[in-house]
Amino acid sequence: MKDKSLLWKIPFLVFLIVGTILIIRQQQSIPYHKSADLIFGTGYHVTYQCDSDLTQSIKAELIKVDYSLSPFNEQSIITAINQNQQVKPDTMFMDVFNLAMLISDDTDGAFDITVAPLVNAWGFGFKNGQHPTKFQVDSLRKIIGYQKVFYDGGYIKKKDPRIMLDCSAIAKGYGSDVVAKFLRSRGVKNFMVEIGGEIVTSGVNEKRLPWKIGVTKPTEDPLNTSYELQSVLNVTDKAMATSGNYRNFYYKDGKRYAHTIDPKTGYPVQHNILSATVIANSCAMADAYATSFMVMGLEKAQQVLSRHPELMAYLIYSDKDGKNAVWYTPSLKDKIEQ
Repeated sequence: MKDKSLLWKIPFLVFLIVGTILIIRQQQSIPYHKSADLIFGTGYHVTYQCDSDLTQSIKAELIKVDYSLSPFNEQSIITAINQNQQVKPDTMFMDVFNLAMLISDDTDGAFDITVAPLVNAWGFGFKNGQHPTKFQVDSLRKIIGYQKVFYDGGYIKKKDPRIMLDCSAIAKGYGSDVVAKFLRSRGVKNFMVEIGGEIVTSGVNEKRLPWKIGVTKPTEDPLNTSYELQSVLNVTDKAMATSGNYRNFYYKDGKRYAHTIDPKTGYPVQHNILSATVIANSCAMADAYATSFMVMGLEKAQQVLSRHPELMAYLIYSDKDGKNAVWYTPSLKDKIEQ
């Protein structure tokens, strides 16, 4: 009787094996497409496995983000809010605004989307070899503060009309999330989305292997010509963002000024972290925390990470001897390829 029952199972097993082989072959026959263009003042690259070219749809999704969050777009919602117009924010703006407020609270204000006036003031210094005076910095510090902006009655309200919002430290990550969500809605399982270095991956690459992303070794390279890798991370089915001061800086009077501004002091950060890479479930979150860690420095970043086991981080810093050193969360150990 047992032999007969086994005989009945053999056709089912053969069917299962043949079906699995056919499915694998069909998946392998579906091509990988590549879409690339400019958005948010930077480049984006999307690689995805799909039976159709989604280039135009991907661009359309990113244009939606641009019209919501880009301060350089005169027609965007954030521009209207900065100009104190009565405009109701859309879902995209509120997604980013709410997340920004949560991370600002969690990082004790190290992340702050109202820091734009200070960034602009120091940005002026980058172009003209000048930097703001102490009086200018102190004056601007009185304006900024994420606690001075809130959502009420369908509108974003500011305690000071001079407050300017800038989501550049989270928008690229959010844009990557938006494209990833769109690809999943179209049934795409294998893809990599990258906008200005902020990345979301899913499934496998064209070689049927997990996605691997390099972390650039920090070197003083303002022309962006050196891309020696510090390490390679396996970030399949995760989002990754990196923030660093080693490419964006200038020297004046023998002192180096980084592009990351500390909202509390009003001055460029002087901490020992050279590069902060964060891996999370959403790229917007990874983007914001990476920026926060650059502001906070190594010890405070470690304290935040101890409260968030869901976050993984790879921090490159300058040790007491001035040499590059690495610290990473224990949960990241198995994802480091080299």
